[in-house]
Amino acid sequence: MGLFKPKMYKKDIYNINYKLLKESGIKCLVFDLDNTLGLISNKRCPDETRDLIKKLKKDFFIVICSNNNTKRLKPYMEELEIDGVSWSMKPSIKGLIKIRNKYKLKKKEMCIIGDQIVTDILAGNRFKIMSILVDPMGEKDLKITALNRVIENYIIKKYNKRGIFERGKYYE
Repeated sequence: MGLFKPKMYKKDIYNINYKLLKESGIKCLVFDLDNTLGLISNKRCPDETRDLIKKLKKDFFIVICSNNNTKRLKPYMEELEIDGVSWSMKPSIKGLIKIRNKYKLKKKEMCIIGDQIVTDILAGNRFKIMSILVDPMGEKDLKITALNRVIENYIIKKYNKRGIFERGKYYE
């Protein structure tokens, strides 16, 4: 069950202590797309997200790693002027390996940030990189994600009983 526990848990991408990440040697932030950077219904990047990424690009290398298709990623990648990996099939680590190899990164320099325990966090923990869970931006999910949320809720319930993790109880 430890593979599902995020190293850090925050309300959203705007409340993460990026200074702490930089000080700990993180150089690359790998963001999930849907319900992390923007709502599923967003065709373009929200202004607040664009402003944050613009600031973060001064200190970090930013990449999107999504299970979604290239057509969905492309507007975000172009607008934010960042790279991305589509069809990453998280919790598979293949997208993270691709990012590490392409940009010659060390695992200790990478951090994955996403809204799903059974995809984003599991992939990050399996790859042995920093993992940060954020609450989903919205309630609407893709159909496949609905199944993931059922599994996620089961895991959270088990963690909660053991005092390991609780939804809404944020930590660094």
